[in-house]
Amino acid sequence: QRQLVESGGGSVQSGGSLRLSCLASGFTFSRYSMGWFQQAPGKEREGVAAIGRDGSTTYADSVKGRFIISQDNVKNTLYLQMNNLKPEDTGMYYCAADPKLYLPLLSRYWGQGTQVTVSS
Repeated sequence: QRQLVESGGGSVQSGGSLRLSCLASGFTFSRYSMGWFQQAPGKEREGVAAIGRDGSTTYADSVKGRFIISQDNVKNTLYLQMNNLKPEDTGMYYCAADPKLYLPLLSRYWGQGTQVTVSS
């Protein structure tokens, strides 16, 4: 069974850093585009960062210059390095995967999420 499991969330002060991890199992990691979505309290889920099957990366304007997405195909793990965190980064972060070249909004596979809380 295909599964994505996130970890690395927590509570930090504004300006701090976190490194989120997403372990994928049950499928060939390198055949999927991967990414991270944020769902803030009371808001819809929105894309944060993604990496295509060709290795290209995309970021939401709000996180450019602060977050870095990467993946380790050997470990089947996706990462999101989050630097200079701001209170608006608070929310549940979900790992997603899709067999398309680039990650779509309605991705096929989702993890259960990991909570990130940033205080002022």
